Amino acid sequence: MKTLFLLLLFCHVSSAVKHTLKFFITASSGVPKIPELVITAEVDGSLAGYCDTNKKILEPKQDWMKKIFEDDPQYFEWATQQCFERMPNIFKVMIHNLKQHLNQSGGVHILQGLLGCEWDDKTGEVNGFNQYGYNGEDFISFDLKTLTWIALKPQAVTTKLMWDTDKARIKYNEKLVTEIFPELLKKYLDYGNSSLQRKELPSVSLLQKTSSSPVSCHATGFYPDSATLIWRKDGEEIHEDVDHGEILLNHDGSFQMSVDLNLSSVTPEDWRRYDCVFQLSGEKNDIVTKLDKSEIRTNWGKTGMRIDKEEPSNITIPITATVVVLAVVLIAVIGFIVYKKKKANRPPRPPENSTELSEKLNPETSRANTPPCTQ
Repeated sequence: MKTLFLLLLFCHVSSAVKHTLKFFITASSGVPKIPELVITAEVDGSLAGYCDTNKKILEPKQDWMKKIFEDDPQYFEWATQQCFERMPNIFKVMIHNLKQHLNQSGGVHILQGLLGCEWDDKTGEVNGFNQYGYNGEDFISFDLKTLTWIALKPQAVTTKLMWDTDKARIKYNEKLVTEIFPELLKKYLDYGNSSLQRKELPSVSLLQKTSSSPVSCHATGFYPDSATLIWRKDGEEIHEDVDHGEILLNHDGSFQMSVDLNLSSVTPEDWRRYDCVFQLSGEKNDIVTKLDKSEIRTNWGKTGMRIDKEEPSNITIPITATVVVLAVVLIAVIGFIVYKKKKANRPPRPPENSTELSEKLNPETSRANTPPCTQ
């Protein structure tokens, strides 16, 4: 759900920014001692709010979200109702119905939803999304063009046929992602303008674990997350032997990403033909980093700069504490990676005496999302 590499890298003109609002909803059945429902809300990739039905927690995660709660009691009341009444009831019914459709009885079952919208602040174009995963696999999604549900696996066909007959619910789904969510997003952007609409360029480094490992081009500290990072050869983007990583959230609200290049078939003389290019949406100038052996940061001590554990680094480890807790619990219980934030992968909390850089270079030694759903 979160893989999006834009092909705008060489359009050096000021472009509009596409803002996103995403609600990640995770409901469970048959899992004692963990919340029956957790909701996280993200605006432009930053955690804005968190809801835990078991602990009765509705917590703003940004100062501007706290301000909204203070200024708009009606909104706070609505969010409280969604978190503690409407969503728990809806998802409880959904899990019950899915178990019936799939001839399941007891056991552990996890239903996850990703709902939200994308808004182009220049053209006004709005795109919405509403999709679900069940027990760790993509299950069903809503198609705005046809106003029908798409079964993402054979077991979802029965659910699709039943949901397609409920025209009132389909109409609400359409309104939710094309009207209600965009209005919420604009409200959030208005309140969080100084932080949400800022632009920050990253520091870019070349990293390598061992002399035979791929070279990783790592950019960290950029904002917003609408950015691209690619490898080029002779000025042309390449895809072969290139592995793109996910955009991850740093603890300070900025983002990081990496793209690896396998150089096993490249002669040392040809290294100079390669470079890594970072571009932030809306920025005219790229950050271009030439592939230079002397600039590669490594801990194997023969090429470039040796990185020891004690060496300070400004590269931060991405953490979203509340989601980390949720992911760990779900993995422990049913052994699968959390669907969508995701597909959004939740990174671990950093050890006290380590850095993300040493962790990336030497992983062996460092092992030690929202209101309403509509169904």
